[in-house]
Amino acid sequence: ARSLFDKMLQKDVVSWNTMIAAHSWHGHEKKALQLFREMQLEGVMPDGITFNTVLDACASMAAITEGKLIHVQIVERGLDSDVVVANAIINMYGKC
Repeated sequence: ARSLFDKMLQKDVVSWNTMIAAHSWHGHEKKALQLFREMQLEGVMPDGITFNTVLDACASMAAITEGKLIHVQIVERGLDSDVVVANAIINMYGKC
């Protein structure tokens, strides 16, 4: 899946979310966070699903510093009122 993703000329938020989630769910949380940063560098705007996934990765690694930075982005984007994202924020702080 990764080689196909790397060959894609146009990567949208759905393709990024798929790769980030796959890495996170299979125990590669650091790689998931790296992909999140790459996504943003390529100009793709994260959505609620993206933030939910990367906050879960932070929670799994107890990465409070990264989680706080992501929380700031969520507030700036106005997604902190999204129930799923808000639950991910609470979960991340609870586990960190």
